[in-house]
Amino acid sequence: MAKTRSFQSMCPMNCHPTLCGMTVTVKDGQLASIAGDVTNPDSQGFLCMRGRAAHEILGNDRRLLKPLVRSRRGSDQWSETSWDAALDQIANKMQSVGREAVGLWQGHGNWANDYAFGLKRAQMDRFANLYGCQYWNPAMICWGLGGFGAGITGAIETSTKEDLGENSQMVILWGANTVSQANTLRHVEMAKRRGARIVVIDVRRTEASALADDVIIVKPGSDAALALAMMHVIIADQSWSASFVDAHTTGFAALKAHVAAMTPDWAETLTGVPASRVVALARAYAATRPAMIVMGGSSLHKGDNTWQAARAITCLPALTGDYGRPGGGMGPRHGGRSHGAGFVDLSAADRRKPGHYIPNQMEAILTALETGTVKVFVSLGSNVSSSFPDTNRMRAALEKAELVVAYDIFANQYIREAADIVLPGTIWLEEIGAKSTNTYIHLTDQALPAAGDARPVYDLYKGLAKRLAVDDVYPWADQAEAMDAALDHPATGHTSVEALRANGGRVALKVSHVAYPTYDFATPTGKIEFSSSRAADMGIPALPMPVDFGGTKDGLILAHGRTFGHFHSFYDHAQALPTLAAREDQADLWIAPQDAAYRGILDADPIELSNARGSFNARAKVTPRIPKGTVWIRDGWPGLNTLTDATSVLPLAALDAFAFSVGQSSYHARIEVRSLRNAGEANL
Repeated sequence: MAKTRSFQSMCPMNCHPTLCGMTVTVKDGQLASIAGDVTNPDSQGFLCMRGRAAHEILGNDRRLLKPLVRSRRGSDQWSETSWDAALDQIANKMQSVGREAVGLWQGHGNWANDYAFGLKRAQMDRFANLYGCQYWNPAMICWGLGGFGAGITGAIETSTKEDLGENSQMVILWGANTVSQANTLRHVEMAKRRGARIVVIDVRRTEASALADDVIIVKPGSDAALALAMMHVIIADQSWSASFVDAHTTGFAALKAHVAAMTPDWAETLTGVPASRVVALARAYAATRPAMIVMGGSSLHKGDNTWQAARAITCLPALTGDYGRPGGGMGPRHGGRSHGAGFVDLSAADRRKPGHYIPNQMEAILTALETGTVKVFVSLGSNVSSSFPDTNRMRAALEKAELVVAYDIFANQYIREAADIVLPGTIWLEEIGAKSTNTYIHLTDQALPAAGDARPVYDLYKGLAKRLAVDDVYPWADQAEAMDAALDHPATGHTSVEALRANGGRVALKVSHVAYPTYDFATPTGKIEFSSSRAADMGIPALPMPVDFGGTKDGLILAHGRTFGHFHSFYDHAQALPTLAAREDQADLWIAPQDAAYRGILDADPIELSNARGSFNARAKVTPRIPKGTVWIRDGWPGLNTLTDATSVLPLAALDAFAFSVGQSSYHARIEVRSLRNAGEANL
């Protein structure tokens, strides 16, 4: 008789703060079905097309199931090997170059059953701390720079989607879109049905615009200017909350003087938003209580905006007194956490060996590879060849390494171009883990045995630790015991794996749905800092600043973001999953009709994007949903970052201000576009 079991799990995509539940049915040891978990309080049965395609990970012919060794650099000849032989080779090279010449990097592919819980990230960090090698926090490639701007203001915490849905009277989706915040958008819809006003601010007319009462299109990189002009109007109208500003902020006088000349007319020249609309937005925001701003993720902070957009945007709720108020302040964002959230840190950071360590900065990592400071580079569930800026520079830097290692479940650009050794990883159903939303911790129990020779990533650490004689790297009997150690925190009610299983696979976190309910803000003064002496001490502006575009520049401004068929670079940018690959078979560049006509480009033309750093081929999507002068593309396509700038944004003095990393490169790019329709040279 067939044996059938059902498991509560989580989608293996990391669309934080949206994480969705799955019900997984296994029959006779084989996957029978995956469906949305209707009992999951966060997603309530919802799965987007990414989640519905997750079953295509299993039984996929492209999956990595054996350790592989490349015959020589530059060839596509691989031979199978054993885990022991591969670990021997890696450990021998690590010993020969010395621990400080070894660098570890991990990405979203390593957290498919761990995102926002962070145990697997901490376990890599633990190995690196006890061994004494280089490692870096990958928040710098994603939301870290936005977190830095918010942190300088003092507003790292976020209120929950539930608070938004129940209490907000105005919601501003500032660079935030449906494709990466599906569960948040359900609560935005709830707020709208209650009568809340919905505003979308973005560089194009996004999918979320369909919900909006107002859509404001800004020039990429000008978001800080818009926020500063809104502050100008609020202060000029004397509509700020004097009681909140007096009690819970510092630097108001300096801010008032700072924005005095930042008028709506001034903002119009930078943002492209008519001055009358700037005034109307500012007055509506100041007059509506409570109002919540949902700030976008990495795309908002790449390019000219850098950290200043988040710095300026997070000052607005302080002017209106919305922090600490139900329905107000800053709403869910990628990488954000609720007040009181946390887990036990098992990274052994206090036991890190002394050494010369490369800072958490993308350009510093590139330089370390270029100079030979890092000779062994190990990537876990990541694709630095496509996610780092200036692809040609990263490619050349990796070629200088003596050994390049990948741990992943599908081949990707990094593996195809750079890796010498590839280790096959388990997928989310083949090991135990947990994922955390802003309000719940969800168990992702093991439902299937590992396929082929795939192993969980902690076997890599254990194997290397044994060969390198590093003690205490994995002091737990198994991963469930490690999870129990990380879960033993007040925010979880000191829960455990068994308690999660007994409770349907989840437990509510003991958090406040409202950020900063005690008005104790994350700054040296404990207040919101309009003017920050801490920032000045780092050598960066004390007050929020607009971008200096430096006058007219040639070319189109390249903006990028998420799409429904893709999130991050794992699953080979979703191209390994047939449903998602069919949805997006190649890169589409959104271009305005005026810009297309000027260049003789027709809709669906093969096109070349180029600048001084290189070129990239795509397909034209001619659409009025994007303004003249701006083009937009899904981020991370292999080769796209050939066009983007790797220059560091923040000085070294700013890199250790927060527990997360902030050393992002600028990713700025201005490009030219030409049609390849009649050139006989399309190579898509």
